[in-house]
Amino acid sequence: MKLKVYGDIAEIKDGLELLADELQIVLSDDGYPLDIVQKQGPIVVANENGKGDIHFEKKIHFFRALGLWLEYYDSETNFEKTEYPQFETCGAMVDASRNAVPNVESIQDLLRKMAMMGLNLFMIYTEDTYEVEEYPYFGYMRGRYTEQELRTCDQYAATLGIEVIPCIQTLSHLTQALKWKYAEGLRDTNDILLVGNPKTYEFIGHIIKAASRPFQSNRIHIGMDEAHQLGLGKYLEEHGYQKRFKLMNEHLQTVVSITERLGLEAMIWSDMYFRLGSENGDYYDSKAIIPKDVIASIPDVQLVYWDYYHTDEEFYEVFLQKHQELKENPIFAGGVWTWNGISPNYGKAIATTEAALSACKRKGIKETFVTMWGDDGAETPFQAALPMLQFYAEHAYHASVDQERLEQRFSFCTGGNYEDFLLLNQLDETPGVSAPNISGSNPSKFLLYQDILLGLYDENITDLGLDNHYRELAFKLDSARANNAAYHLLFDFYMQLASVLEVKAEIGLQLKSAYDARDEKEVSKIYDKITVLQKNVDILREKHREVWLDRNKPFGWEVLDIRYGGVITRMATAQYRTKQWLEGQIKRIDELEETRQYFHHPDSFFEGTVGRNTYKRIATASPL
Repeated sequence: MKLKVYGDIAEIKDGLELLADELQIVLSDDGYPLDIVQKQGPIVVANENGKGDIHFEKKIHFFRALGLWLEYYDSETNFEKTEYPQFETCGAMVDASRNAVPNVESIQDLLRKMAMMGLNLFMIYTEDTYEVEEYPYFGYMRGRYTEQELRTCDQYAATLGIEVIPCIQTLSHLTQALKWKYAEGLRDTNDILLVGNPKTYEFIGHIIKAASRPFQSNRIHIGMDEAHQLGLGKYLEEHGYQKRFKLMNEHLQTVVSITERLGLEAMIWSDMYFRLGSENGDYYDSKAIIPKDVIASIPDVQLVYWDYYHTDEEFYEVFLQKHQELKENPIFAGGVWTWNGISPNYGKAIATTEAALSACKRKGIKETFVTMWGDDGAETPFQAALPMLQFYAEHAYHASVDQERLEQRFSFCTGGNYEDFLLLNQLDETPGVSAPNISGSNPSKFLLYQDILLGLYDENITDLGLDNHYRELAFKLDSARANNAAYHLLFDFYMQLASVLEVKAEIGLQLKSAYDARDEKEVSKIYDKITVLQKNVDILREKHREVWLDRNKPFGWEVLDIRYGGVITRMATAQYRTKQWLEGQIKRIDELEETRQYFHHPDSFFEGTVGRNTYKRIATASPL
């Protein structure tokens, strides 16, 4: 569509050019007139008597408004629509520290979609995946960003009205950074810095400078979460036991003195204060007591309350209130649930987000963002998070979310079909799993990686008919692939995953049953099925690799090559062992003689789930 955009356009002109292709518009003096007015107040889009109008306050509001105007113009001759922003900032954080490091082009693509959605805050979570000149092993072979790459992303985002905030770690979660020889004097434990050590603060000074230098924002997220063993490693040997509240506050005060010296405003994940005040170390302990002297000594930081778990609005309200009492203007961070699995858990993400953001509005929270973590190898492509980003965006501009408008907006902003994306939820929300999969069951992952001969999860899935479930899902995903041309790589991958699981989900059960019955004919058939399955798993690996390399730097993919390779070679061993038995070379297959046990593990099994776990507990019962 040709548009003649005029009025208050100085601030938005460059961003408009970045989005022109995606919006399918051409800026022209002989285009349809669209009058732009920047002023305080809500977003207003209107059209009457052959002329369009957009009223907006912040730059980001304009890009959302333009999309709205184009949507309504397609279906209505005259209209006037108003939206009221619910938060000052609302955005997303992408994890670039769990092997997948999104490349610059994919970040720019995400930023364009965020701009159309109206999301104006972005973080790239980097534990060690950014360049620090003084420490050449910091992020070595991990796909770390150069300063110029980060600056390019920041400038691109700023053009679209999006603030990019560096998000790093200055206490814990530093296993990858601290594993090299240079860090010997910096470690308390494998993942926690040695607090109180002058060399530690020299190190922190360098990483904060490096992390903040590419960005225009004067804000920085300095982490500080989940330091469970703080003061209990090298520090304990050198100084004896110290109160951990004291250690935490003294360390934070020193780090904040560094950020203040650099003109930066710091934010931290809030959990350590609540954990230290809880008798059982629980972040979400409503009885946690934080001493008044500790509260008084917390330096000038903004607290980030992260919670991806609860579905009760009242719970969020209570904890938001606790954060507000601890420090003014806390930020809320929710979760997309792209982690610890090979597919997204939209059911849990939607249920927790609905409760959390409704509570945030009632409690007057001004800033929110949604996390896209990639724990355990970043196996789920981050493009799968787009429906939840749209869900966040619609919450950010409305008191409540209208499902029909959500789906329409998703189609406009991303070019994808919302219902087709939600099919990905069925990879893990299978028979045996209670909707909306609050327990985080991840059968698509454990069924892919579990060993055919060992069958650690076979007892969990007995009589569930998962072969039929995945067969039907593969058919649906084939149709979805045709409906989502812009995401053909993503749907190709997931269709192939469902096709593989149609066979692999129950092949271990079938082999065990045939072997127990000493049915040589059936065991021989399964031997042949494994040959085909090996080829299909390798095709899955190739499709997954294609998605990865399209969106991420190549570093980190080697881990998934190794995992897929393990699946394929273990199937070769399953064939070798069954062939030995079929030919009479061995009298028994010891792995199949073992009675299958239900996979019970404290962190992996809850009511309404068939199980969940990380790769190292799925692939083997032995140390990996």
